[in-house]
Amino acid sequence: MDNYEKEVNKNVKRNETFLLEFEKYLKEKGLADKTIRKHLYNMEFFLNTYLNYYEPTKMEDGPDKVFEFLSDWFIRKCMWSSKSSIKEYSTSIKKFYKCMSDNNHISSEIYEDLCEEIKENMDYFFELMDDYDNGNFVYPF
Repeated sequence: MDNYEKEVNKNVKRNETFLLEFEKYLKEKGLADKTIRKHLYNMEFFLNTYLNYYEPTKMEDGPDKVFEFLSDWFIRKCMWSSKSSIKEYSTSIKKFYKCMSDNNHISSEIYEDLCEEIKENMDYFFELMDDYDNGNFVYPF
């Protein structure tokens, strides 16, 4: 096993704790089991697949990667990407990082900046999704 795989495995193991914390948080908020499972699936994918895709990236650094995820990677790499799935992932990401902020894993300022970035760019994400669906997608980076 090379160093990359070791770091990814370490991140995945570490993320288990955060995902369990998130599950408990969602249950305390009274969300339906089906909704909880969807948020957990979305965040497991974001944390363990996307954040480890190029190089192992810790959960705490995830807010800095959300724009690239929603504006490019998710649209190009995930066959199930759509406007509704972009919205769904955005909701999961905001809920997850709210939990992380409430539990002092990230600052409230980072959480607020993340929410503002998503809100300000949602229409842009949708435009990129339309462009991709219509064969007009231009790599935004």
